[in-house]
Amino acid sequence: MGTDNIMAHADDAFQSSNQDDWDMQRLGKTQQLKRNFRFYSILGFTTTLMATWESILLTSTYGLTDGGRAGMVYVYIASFVGFFAAVISMAEIASVAPTSAGQYHWVSEFGPPRAQRFLSYLTGWLSVLGWQAAFASICFLCGTLIQGLLVFNYSGDTGYVYDYHRWHGTLFTIAIAAIGTLINTYGAKMLPSLEIVILGLHLGGFVAVLVPMWAMGSGTSTNYEVWREFSNSGGWPSMGLACLVGQLTPIFSWTGPDAATHMAEEVQNASFVIPWCMVSTALINGALGFVILITMLYTMGPLADVLDPASGFSFIPAVNHATGSMAATNGVAAIILVMEVCSAISILATASRQTFAFARDKALPFSKTLAHVNKRTQIPIVSVLVSTIITVLLSLINIGSTAAFNAVASVMIAALFTTYILSIAAFIRARILPGGIPPSMFSLGRLGMPINIFAVAWLCFSIIFTFFPTANNPTPVDMNWSILVFGVVIIFAIVQYLLHGARLYEAPVTQVRKTE
Repeated sequence: MGTDNIMAHADDAFQSSNQDDWDMQRLGKTQQLKRNFRFYSILGFTTTLMATWESILLTSTYGLTDGGRAGMVYVYIASFVGFFAAVISMAEIASVAPTSAGQYHWVSEFGPPRAQRFLSYLTGWLSVLGWQAAFASICFLCGTLIQGLLVFNYSGDTGYVYDYHRWHGTLFTIAIAAIGTLINTYGAKMLPSLEIVILGLHLGGFVAVLVPMWAMGSGTSTNYEVWREFSNSGGWPSMGLACLVGQLTPIFSWTGPDAATHMAEEVQNASFVIPWCMVSTALINGALGFVILITMLYTMGPLADVLDPASGFSFIPAVNHATGSMAATNGVAAIILVMEVCSAISILATASRQTFAFARDKALPFSKTLAHVNKRTQIPIVSVLVSTIITVLLSLINIGSTAAFNAVASVMIAALFTTYILSIAAFIRARILPGGIPPSMFSLGRLGMPINIFAVAWLCFSIIFTFFPTANNPTPVDMNWSILVFGVVIIFAIVQYLLHGARLYEAPVTQVRKTE
């Protein structure tokens, strides 16, 4: 019996290897990275990268300000429907073309011939810069959470008051980036096994946070308050608009479903594992996020007590009210901090692989160096280090202005959403052509077209509100300047295409081999 199992596993491994080899040949790429991720390790990678239940708590201030309790509930549900449509749309495309290049390859292969080269290059730049901003953003979020905990513990009658300085946040940001870099370089071989452990922490941490909030709760909100009481603390002209602005909380919590794709060349049986990993991640994180959201809304106490907290995070006073214990609140915050650091590790891996892939197609300055893969570790170490350096440099902006740093970091959502729109739209075009789309191991079948169209419509609608400030009539400091930064990024990408890409960029479609 044991021999039969061994032979079965060997046969599965052989078939997976053959499929991966066939995929790489069709895509016209040489296998350079080691395929040491399997389903559960890449599932741990993506679920902890998105860290949805943790991010729901961390970014709850946005939703509570614009929409209130009921607004957060219904916006979460509605947003998940649109988000899931986008995820399964990209999962099908990833099954057709499982490559670290991700969206810019998809736009190149399935986009209109006359525009595919430019649109692919633009998509690549947006994806690269979006993931670089994502790493800077998550590191800064961890840093400011540490500062928030210091404010929470050392203020009022504690005898010592923490003296808040922006440069403290910068140093914390650099420290988190350094941890992510060490794991992604010296600990690269252990990363797949580590991700399985982190998946356990992600699920166990959820239970560890959920139980005390329910068990220690001294008082709960009514059903009416949670399900029917809306709030418009941002001062928007209508409650509907307030709720739409507040969708930044779930949107931020779900950013990065394409992460698995950028690790595709390190995953065994990628054309099957990657799409199912994306779907599983969305379902798991969507469910955990909803449960933790409802828990917080029922146990947080009066809304006014958690808005505009001294710590900068509404979940801290909310958890403190639910548990009635500073120790329990610190414990919950510590779990979230650890999980967000784990998320930073995965985001750095994703950012470096996207940079590596784009450089491999000669799209970036110093492409040869950025695309170099270390023969001993079989990872693009230069791209990892450059990604870290970018975050360190961006974090210095915070010393002069937190608002300026937030503007740079917040462009992440708009940039990545734009790449999702372009890639799914290109796939819609491929569907209506006479030849249709190539066969894949994950297919939406006849539902593909309506799901794709709905996904693009939702993404186009949602991206508009990522540019809104938290409150109506904001001051220059409170203004959301991400629209300005996004515009600069677009202009920068166009200039780069004219100066560099038009001459040297090797569009992926030119390397794809047609199959019957």
